[in-house]
Amino acid sequence: MNQGSLASFHEYITTDKCRTILALCGAGLSASSGLPTFRGSGGLWKNYSSMDLATPDAFNVDPGLVWQFYSYRRYKAIQAKPNNGHYALSQLSKVAASKGKKFLTLTQNVDGLSRRAHHDPEQLLELHGSLFTLKCTSFDCTYTENNNFKHPLTPQLQGCEEEWINPRKRQRRTENENENENENEDGKDAVISTTGSPEFTPVKEIPRSGLPTCPQCKTGLLRPGVVWFGESLPFKVLDQADQFIMSQKVDLILVIGTSQSVWPAAGYVNRVKLQGGKVAIFNTDEEDLEGCDGWKFLGDAAELLPQALKPLIGDITEVVENDKE
Repeated sequence: MNQGSLASFHEYITTDKCRTILALCGAGLSASSGLPTFRGSGGLWKNYSSMDLATPDAFNVDPGLVWQFYSYRRYKAIQAKPNNGHYALSQLSKVAASKGKKFLTLTQNVDGLSRRAHHDPEQLLELHGSLFTLKCTSFDCTYTENNNFKHPLTPQLQGCEEEWINPRKRQRRTENENENENENEDGKDAVISTTGSPEFTPVKEIPRSGLPTCPQCKTGLLRPGVVWFGESLPFKVLDQADQFIMSQKVDLILVIGTSQSVWPAAGYVNRVKLQGGKVAIFNTDEEDLEGCDGWKFLGDAAELLPQALKPLIGDITEVVENDKE
């Protein structure tokens, strides 16, 4: 982290010039927690493109397949732990008022890790929903359930968390590699990348009766409470975000682990800029820092955020350790 940039950032956030802070979070915030993003060319699950599974049409055609994908994602998110980046934002949500600041986090992540880091729920908006919200798909039913961490949701979904038949075989030795090059320091066979097809666990055929069903209407299937491709972001959440931005000048937006070219990140960043607010970007991809006329912090948000926000939140080591106990 550039110490000059860090010093000027610290100076700014501790002055009266910085009274309102907005954090906009993307997948990069949860990278240290070990969660796959399922975006881009590598976004595959058992040889299925995630973009082909995260749509209303996919659910209508094969809800069993879609639920297996989301059962896997729920399991991975449950196994993951909030990292220090989540805790830094959580701590800021708790101390902002005492520091004379207003604060709101907008997260594009659906993994629930911000909530599990005890982020103040009044200062957290989940733009794309949550894996742990369930909604009835029946037209006449409005059932919604929040914070459901049960796994698996039905007995038939047991085992979906096993993506690979043998995790070791995700990478294999090429046939023409020299034997000496196939040994590691211990003299054991090394696992060398190859273009061979990975061995996925087979996708099960799950009948409708084996999928999560609405406990209220008893007939409609439940679906994950996330925003699928082709769906609009929740109006209520967008309205709350708009109210925060429109009700006062946002003096600083923290853009964490997300590209400024991705909606809604670009929209919120531009609105803050038009108000005269400043921008601070935290990202592991140097390309996402290009063109930024504010503070640029290259690296893992789990390491950078606690340092950057320390004048406001203090040392979060004790907070993190207490939560692990």
